[in-house]
Amino acid sequence: MTVLTVNTGRATSAAQTDAPSGLTGIDKRPVAGPVAVGAPGPRGVGGSGLAGDTVCDLRFHGGDDQAVYAYAREDLDRWEGLLGRPLANGVFGENLTTVGADLAEVRIGERWRVGGELVLEATSPRIPCRTFASWLGESGWVKRFTADARSGVYFRVLTPGQIRAGDGVEVLHRPDHEVTTRFLFRAMTTAPELRPRVIAAGDALHSRERERARAWAGLGPVADAPVPDPA
Repeated sequence: MTVLTVNTGRATSAAQTDAPSGLTGIDKRPVAGPVAVGAPGPRGVGGSGLAGDTVCDLRFHGGDDQAVYAYAREDLDRWEGLLGRPLANGVFGENLTTVGADLAEVRIGERWRVGGELVLEATSPRIPCRTFASWLGESGWVKRFTADARSGVYFRVLTPGQIRAGDGVEVLHRPDHEVTTRFLFRAMTTAPELRPRVIAAGDALHSRERERARAWAGLGPVADAPVPDPA
């Protein structure tokens, strides 16, 4: 597996967004040269893990558990065919456009070394929102993306480092459980019968999803934040 491009974005006006500022950082473009990556801080305070990248709505995006977002070039190519339009690297708002791996099968808690230093740990899938749908301008996009269940992967940063286009990715650890990003995405959206099994991913889960997983398994109170509605 290889990082095809490293992508960052700056704040721009959004036609539709829930962000109070009316701005979005979803328009990400490939950048040349090395990019420093580190833990940005807790949810609600920290933004992106990539230097030079902007997160505009800290209520729902960014923070340590969503420091880096990866999406596969193979899935962009497939959507190009389905939508009948070109899709550039970064257009889905991903920081890393990868090639050579099925990201739907990445397990929560899976650890990657990217380049020589950076170590990432998978935490959650990406849930589509109104800003994403408005940005792409495709009718029924949230429902189509949800039905596809190939959402890309959010990561936390375990060891900071610099990355650049062309860096190789080494899988350092692959947990022995069934909770892939596709499994968790489906549990959160279209397949609630899977929810009691999400707890198997344990502490590697995004903190918000960990609360939900405990509630779904009958181990704690129901999390305050509702599961996003894909409809």
